[in-house]
Order: sequence, then structure tokens, then C-alpha cells
Amino acid sequence: MQDVIDLDRYPLHRPHTPEWGALVAQAKVGLARDGLFNLPGFMQPQALTSVLDHVHPRMKAESFHHSRWHNIYFQDTVDGLAADDPALTKVETANHTLCHDQMRGTALDDIYQWPAFATFLASVMDKPQLYTMDDALAGLNVLEYRQGEALNWHFDRSIFTTTLLLQEATEGGLFEYAKDLRSDEDPNHEGISELLAGRVTPARLTQGAGTLNVFLGVNTAHRVSTVGPGTSRIVAVLSHYDTPGRSFSAKEQMGFFGRVA
Repeated sequence: MQDVIDLDRYPLHRPHTPEWGALVAQAKVGLARDGLFNLPGFMQPQALTSVLDHVHPRMKAESFHHSRWHNIYFQDTVDGLAADDPALTKVETANHTLCHDQMRGTALDDIYQWPAFATFLASVMDKPQLYTMDDALAGLNVLEYRQGEALNWHFDRSIFTTTLLLQEATEGGLFEYAKDLRSDEDPNHEGISELLAGRVTPARLTQGAGTLNVFLGVNTAHRVSTVGPGTSRIVAVLSHYDTPGRSFSAKEQMGFFGRVA
């Protein structure tokens, strides 16, 4: 994995050593303070180039164009809100997607399947163990946002999301978030309405290609802003769960990937 990950900087291959423990502690501080942490330069430049050489032609020929209008909750109805409530304002998300079966044998697949990677994430998240998905399509996905496309405002269903930025957009395509916009005790529908109306200034995350990011998005609203002309934004999403055997339903696969495994 030395050719794939900068293990001198991020010693995931030496679990429970002082250096590994310091990295875990640093990540936990970031999660507690900011709701996220970044590991810049996580992926080695040559591995990044190899992955992009694999991704670019497949995005043009094989990717699924996913486009939908949705509210911030990704739900048709929300308890306590009328259908026309401003907190349910519809926004558009659009991107192009490659699935796990289209990324087999790549450096990204090596990272996702590497047990030491899951061990590191589990320690950061205070989980006994984390598992990759048993799903031919989900688990590892690569998303491209082209000119005019965006991942719009939403809350995550999973406790944490792991991404690896593969290519920065020339214009736009920035990760923006409103930390702890709601809580388990307070849904803060008014604050959500203000955000959707553009009256809340979100925080903006600056990342370079090769950066690993772990983000807590259950109660933090977030988006990727609309991409402008020039280079697209390409990001990998690596999904782990605290129980084995997780897989999308056929309906979910069709909705996200346009096909069923």
C-alpha cells in the first residue's frame, strides 16, 4: 500500500503504535471541533493519476447520469411540516456515477478493501469494527459533477461519510456546510428555511486532490456547489457499516445507479 497511500505521513499499516494513535487522536479532535477531518495528500500522486486514467474514459462511456429534485431530508413528508413549508423547498442534485464493479482492481478498490483502512476508521469512530458493503454496486462509488451539476443541500442518513477527492473543479464544486443546523432535540425548521433561502452563510471546505475526508453529516446540512466551466469535480465515496452484510435494495440500486446487481 506504500505506492497507494502516503504511509510515512499516515501510518495506517502500523495500528496501535504511538504514531498511529496520534493520527487517530488528531482525527477525533477534528470531528469534535469541526464535525470533520481532512488528511491532505492521503493518496500518492502516481496512484491518483492511475485512478483518473481509469475513471475518465469510463465516465464518458459508462456512467449513470443521476438527476433528481428533492428536499433537504430526501423524504416526501416530514412530521410537523405542511407540504408547502419553506423547510421542504425542493433543490436539484445531478451527477454522473461509476459503481464498485466498475472500479475493481484500481488503487481505490485496494484502499476500500484494505482491512487496516477499516480498522483506522473504526478507531476514529469508536466502533469495535467496521465492514465494507456486500454489494456489487454500492460501497465504493465515484461521482463526477460536470458544468451545471451539483450535490444539493441534504442531511446524511449514515453517521459518517468517507470521501477521497480525485479531481478539483476549475470553478465551483466546493464543499459547503452548516454545522449542527439541527439536533436530535431540535429539528430547527426555521434555520433550515433560512439556509435554503440563502440567508445563512455556510462554511466552506478547501481541499486538494488526494485528500481523504471524514464528515459527520446527520445533523449538519451540506452540499457541493454548482460546478462551472472547465474541469469537473470527481470524488470517491467509500462506505463502511458497523454490521456486516449490508447491501442496497433493488429499488435503491435502481434509483442511485440505474441498474440492479
